[in-house]
Amino acid sequence: MLQYVERVDRLRRAAAEWQAMLSQQRTTETPGNATLSTPIAPGWTRRPQPRSMATECGRWPGSPVLRVPSIPKEDRLFPRFTGARVQFCLARGMLAPLSALLGLFSKDLGIDLGTANTLVYVRDRGVLISEPSVVATDKRSGRVLAVGAEAKKMVGRTPANIVAVRPLADGVIADFEIVEAMLHNFIKKVHDQYPWTPRPRVIVGVPSGVTEVEKRAVQDAAINAGAREAYLIEEPMAAAIGAGLPVHEAAGSMIVDIGGGTTEVAVISLGGIVISRSIRIGGDEIDEQIIQFARREHDLYIGERTAEATKIAIGAAYPIKEDLRASMRGRDLVTGLPKQIEVTLNEIREAIAGPVGLIVDAVKLSIEETPPELLADIMDQGIILAGGGAMLKGLDLRLQEETRMPVHVADDPLQCVVRGTGACLENLEVYRKVFVGDTYARLRT
Repeated sequence: MLQYVERVDRLRRAAAEWQAMLSQQRTTETPGNATLSTPIAPGWTRRPQPRSMATECGRWPGSPVLRVPSIPKEDRLFPRFTGARVQFCLARGMLAPLSALLGLFSKDLGIDLGTANTLVYVRDRGVLISEPSVVATDKRSGRVLAVGAEAKKMVGRTPANIVAVRPLADGVIADFEIVEAMLHNFIKKVHDQYPWTPRPRVIVGVPSGVTEVEKRAVQDAAINAGAREAYLIEEPMAAAIGAGLPVHEAAGSMIVDIGGGTTEVAVISLGGIVISRSIRIGGDEIDEQIIQFARREHDLYIGERTAEATKIAIGAAYPIKEDLRASMRGRDLVTGLPKQIEVTLNEIREAIAGPVGLIVDAVKLSIEETPPELLADIMDQGIILAGGGAMLKGLDLRLQEETRMPVHVADDPLQCVVRGTGACLENLEVYRKVFVGDTYARLRT
């Protein structure tokens, strides 16, 4: 094993030397097989190269030729991979044997990279990590101090030199370096029993409305965090797979995934998304409306954690018979002193009516655009709600009344997306066609 790693290091040094020289000087080739033979650097020479070798190495005839330094036989990973073949393979990332070797001892991961929470599914082991998407860093040194639940406890309680942030906003990356550190922490936590650096394959869920730049940012973050290969899957597709919908059959299925930053509505048939709609309204917007309600009606300033706790306790989208109440504590905006109030379920329902109405409108607009044959299937099967927002009290009843269609909340809606990525890990070839974008692979060890 040690000899193998040493050989890889020697090969990488040779590749680095070749790339440095290639960036400084280029070789011109005359017509035919004749080339100049003037040395351009110690150990580097121009040489004739038959067209057969040029074709074998993936180089068009007539393009510049540069001879790589000879690699001793004892340092070769594979006896036949020498000279221009090494150059060709290195340029295309075909020689990353150390990553491939470490990948054999790594656990492939499915990640639901959410605005509010990040969940990690480990192949053959299930969901092992479910933590808030919060990272605490030292502003002076930039060092990461805490990730996940430990960092969330620091929100609103940090000194001047420590900041606890949520590096994702509206379902996309807002701080690339912090997201990379968070993913690296989760990958390391899964492989804490291994003494070597893990190189897992990773499937990450992304909103359906993101741009190509935002998709590439997610892939780059996963690769830089230690992944060997990074696949992307749209969150509504992953949620439908995790909810057990027949996505590969010739029948329509509608999924509504309500997350912290976005709400995804999609109609799926034959392994693809027929209709999709993504709005940047979710649980965070509902929390913000509760904060504004406390400020407007009670002159009370509360934090995000208090608003979220109130939403979970008595948040509702539809009138229900229960008379629920909750206490909110914060600072009185008039006196500046601590203050506690008690609010009812009906008050909170009216306060969050705005974002809930936008979610309902998005579902109704998607239904209007759905082909009639698929709509008939959805009327039989019903609309499936997934994501943390699906647990809002009475939301299924509100949608059922507005759409006149059956609405069901998926089993454990918070884990639908991550379970969908896990199903793709277990049957990678079956679900490969549902991935979006190109597979992004690590080109270095």
